Amino acid sequence: MKMAKRKIIKINEKKCNGCGLCIPNCPEGALKVIDGKARLISDLFCDGLGACIGHCPQGAIIIEEREAKPYDEKKVMENIVKQEKNTIKAHLSHLKDHGETGYYNQAIDFLKEKNTKIPDLVEDCSHTGGCPGATLRDLRKESPKQTAKSVSEQESELRQWPVQLNLLPPSAPFFRNADLLIAADCVPFANPNFHNRMLKGKAVAIGCPKLDDIEGYKEKIKSIKFLFQFFSEFLFF
Repeated sequence: MKMAKRKIIKINEKKCNGCGLCIPNCPEGALKVIDGKARLISDLFCDGLGACIGHCPQGAIIIEEREAKPYDEKKVMENIVKQEKNTIKAHLSHLKDHGETGYYNQAIDFLKEKNTKIPDLVEDCSHTGGCPGATLRDLRKESPKQTAKSVSEQESELRQWPVQLNLLPPSAPFFRNADLLIAADCVPFANPNFHNRMLKGKAVAIGCPKLDDIEGYKEKIKSIKFLFQFFSEFLFF
């Protein structure tokens, strides 16, 4: 199998504490905890989309571009169908949420060939390891309800969900061709004009510069910048 340069995860062993929180958030089975550290066990299983990144409390996982074996959806599905239906559901949701239509169709075709039931992708926190509050949402695609507003009310300029930097996968579609606003999480409370003066037209990432892991944030920002090369405007508070 020929090697090709592509995006794939990289684990910083010095930062990894072996907590294993990344494991259930990689339904493809690319990660395992071995000798007290999370390890990438096969390039074939890693799609490079970074679903595991937002679940690492140590900021030990980033995405890099290097020579690797091509991701193989068929091999992933061969592994996934051996597991419970919720793993299949999590994998399909992962592909669908990241707009990977080609891989998604390959997975569906594989399930049909194996006469395996295709799960309903209605979100379920207890099975997928996710939660509606942490689900990616591009609010630009959702039509706001028309409601009567007083003169003093302002419209929300939020275009995405989630907003917390630790929860944001670098490959999130709302980052593409976007300016990114990085702000302390107290800023929206301190500035009443945050939405219309600062947030309008931008993707946003928030965190606490005093209480959170700044080094982890730096690695996450590097991953986002590496993937989409935009960062035309930084706003720090």
